[in-house]
Amino acid sequence: MQMATDLSISSRFGYSLLRHSSHGSRRHRFAAKTKAELQSAVEVSGRSAAPARTAAVQVHRVTVIDRQRGVVHQFLVPEDQYILHTAESQEISLPFACRHGCCTSCAVRVKSGKIRQPEALGISAELKSKGYALLCVGFPSSDIEAETQDEDEVYWLQFGRYFARGPIERDDYALELAMGDE
Repeated sequence: MQMATDLSISSRFGYSLLRHSSHGSRRHRFAAKTKAELQSAVEVSGRSAAPARTAAVQVHRVTVIDRQRGVVHQFLVPEDQYILHTAESQEISLPFACRHGCCTSCAVRVKSGKIRQPEALGISAELKSKGYALLCVGFPSSDIEAETQDEDEVYWLQFGRYFARGPIERDDYALELAMGDE
C-alpha cells in the first residue's frame, strides 16, 4: 500500500497532515506549539515528565585591541556564538567584510586564549598555528585577548610567498599613461 503525505499550514499557525492511501485519506490536525509550550512539562501515562535539559553554555570574556581605531573593546561571548556577531549585537564596531571566513578583514592575532574557527577558509593552517584568527567565524573556547591586524599585512603573510617579486607597488606614472590612452 503506497501512502502520500501533504502538509498544509493554516492561518492559525497550526498545520494539517493529510495522508492518502489506496483505501482513502485521513486528515490529522496539529496545533503549532510556542517555544514555552515545547519546553513545559508533559503528562505521559499519568506521570509528569520534566522538560529536556540542555547543558549550560559557557561565556567567555573577549578583549579586542583595535589598532586601527586606537580603542579596546571588552565584551562577553557565549561559546556557541560567533565573536563578531556577538560584538555587533552589543553595538561594538569591529572590522569585517565578508562575514563568511573567506577574507582577512576581521583578522586578529590572539595574544592569549583560544578561538575555535572550523569555517575560517580565508586564513591558512600555518597562520592559525601562529595565532591568527577570523572574528566573523570564530567561537571563543576560553577568555581571549586579541589584536586587530592590518588586512594587507595578513594577506601578504598568507599569499606573499606566491608573488615572485614581492608586494606590488603603485605606479602612478604607469596609471597616468594608461588612463591617457582611453
